[in-house]
Amino acid sequence: MASLKLLVVEDDIASLELMTEVFTSLKADVRPLSDSLQAAALVDKEKFDGIFLDLEMPNLHGFQLAQRVRESSWNKLTPVVIVTGQDERGTMHQAFSAGATFFLQKPVDRNKLTTLFRTVRGPLFENRRRYLRVPLQTEVTCCVGSRTLTGRTWNLSQGGMQIEAGSLAEDDTVKLSFKLPGSAAPIEAFGVVAWAKEDRQGVYFTKMSVPHQDEIRHYISRVEVSPR
Repeated sequence: MASLKLLVVEDDIASLELMTEVFTSLKADVRPLSDSLQAAALVDKEKFDGIFLDLEMPNLHGFQLAQRVRESSWNKLTPVVIVTGQDERGTMHQAFSAGATFFLQKPVDRNKLTTLFRTVRGPLFENRRRYLRVPLQTEVTCCVGSRTLTGRTWNLSQGGMQIEAGSLAEDDTVKLSFKLPGSAAPIEAFGVVAWAKEDRQGVYFTKMSVPHQDEIRHYISRVEVSPR
């Protein structure tokens, strides 16, 4: 399984170096930045598995940067850890309102960072799997009202899939039926067309049985660890 890709934004260089060293030693791929404006530009260009933000920074405050993360197309669902020396209840409430997923109290040290990373590693991997897209090219049947369309899938995630199915339109409610490689029975799911182009459509799942969810999760895990 590929290492977690982390963005760490901290204007205190000593703290930034410590966090980078600790997370790297725990097999994470770390992108350290001391400039919050650079970080704001980066979250619109690259996908991260987790983002660590210092709260008190010049140029762009941590709350503002967290909001920029939540507005970005790449990282709007990426878990965010707010790192701060403030411990007031109001600060914590504001952090979570800005989109924080976890809260780390300063001062940070090696033990605190190691404990936090081991606590959040599972949820970060699970979040990655949910939105990770893997290639899948197979026939898919789409039922939209009284219409039945036959198309092809392009890729698959736990939350949805990209398909090519002709006349699907944005906001269409669709029932999907397709088979995973090596599976005898079809996967069935309900979804909504999130976007539609002439040659491809994106559908996010709205309803699916637990066994079919498990099949998709296991398939994505197998593809993720298989040699490319």
